[in-house]
Amino acid sequence: MRPALAWLAAGTLAMLASLSPTPPAQAQPQGGRDQGSRVQRVTSPGGIEAWLVRQTHLPVLALSFAMKGGTAQDPQGRAGTANMVAAMMDEGAGDLDAETFSARLQDRAIEISFAASRDTFSGSMRTLTDNRAEAAALLRMALTVPRFDAAPLERIRQAVLASIRRGSTTPGTIASDLFWSTAFPGHPYGRRSAGTVDSVEAITVEDLRDLHGRVLAREHLKVAVVGDITTEELGPLLDEIFGALPAKARLTAVPSVAMAGLGERRVVPLDVPQATISFGLPGVTREDPDFITAFVLNHILGGGGFSSRLYQEVREKRGLAYSVSSGIAALDAAGMVTGGTSTRNDRAAESLAVITAELKRMGAEGPTAIELEQAKRYLIGSWALRFETSIQIASNLIRIQLDGLGIDYLDQRNALIEAVSLDDVKRVAKRLFADPRMLVVVVGKPEGM
Repeated sequence: MRPALAWLAAGTLAMLASLSPTPPAQAQPQGGRDQGSRVQRVTSPGGIEAWLVRQTHLPVLALSFAMKGGTAQDPQGRAGTANMVAAMMDEGAGDLDAETFSARLQDRAIEISFAASRDTFSGSMRTLTDNRAEAAALLRMALTVPRFDAAPLERIRQAVLASIRRGSTTPGTIASDLFWSTAFPGHPYGRRSAGTVDSVEAITVEDLRDLHGRVLAREHLKVAVVGDITTEELGPLLDEIFGALPAKARLTAVPSVAMAGLGERRVVPLDVPQATISFGLPGVTREDPDFITAFVLNHILGGGGFSSRLYQEVREKRGLAYSVSSGIAALDAAGMVTGGTSTRNDRAAESLAVITAELKRMGAEGPTAIELEQAKRYLIGSWALRFETSIQIASNLIRIQLDGLGIDYLDQRNALIEAVSLDDVKRVAKRLFADPRMLVVVVGKPEGM
């Protein structure tokens, strides 16, 4: 199984200023004006849409795509199927076996990868501009006619099984698995994304082909392209890569679900010097009108690194842990505020008590005006750092599309954060943390718990 590719592409902070949307661009000639790094909506002759940021200073092309349907689409008893599909799609395609396919990629320095998260199936491609025809052909083959041959399948299966077995003794993995299965019992989110030993051993070629056929389609396809290509050139390339995919997906409905296990403390004994703590409580989805406010609020609580309340109270004032953080988990079918830390076993109960007290205080009082202003300044000022490389640009454009936000979100995002008022964050803090009953999972030998 190939590791996730670390893409290093050229880009500068200055280009963010020009990431403003232009009017929709068709794949036909539009007059030859160089649009620079501005975001353009391109529609191919076959009707496939992509967001393009044209950069001509390097002969490199980066393409990212995603579609609805990730590990939540795994069939019952076959958890890990989507993960296996993603791992197998560059292990031979069409008339090219795994070795030949890999050699074609290496000969042209083409990078192709695939991944499955809980809600989405995604992929990416990076190539020199001169090799984009070859890269497009290989990506099209991987998307539409993966081979799923027996030999690479067993190799990938053994690699996945080895990873699962390693995870069964790793505190962070144990805590994560138990947290999700307790929070969402009987729901697809409660299954282990990579699967279990039993489920992965049971996955067949037919399972892989079935999930591939149900999920990979043009219906929910989102595409972002960054690099040295014109709108006129991109349109046919989109059709070449994605045009042969089915028009409609056949997804299994993933029902909205409320988080379970609130108020529970689950302890998994493990002979390690530190206790790993995972915690969570209900949050908001991306469609919730309070999402932006919750995003700002979480930065103040535990998402802001050294400046966050949890960091200050847990590490700086008491020295209980090296790090502690919280985050917004905005899934398609559920929303949570999650967090975690690792601490000495004899101080685990104290660490959890401090975290709980901070959530209660946040719910009762909300942030201060100074905390809100500092959070806004950081979140607005650091926005540009998310667009330093071509793959960062493409990935962020994909995320914006998946969240159902318009191309003008690039212009609106900072204004939305600036508009969050102290009354807003106090109201949402009360909504989220007035009753801070959390699901807590601790792995280790925590004393007093």
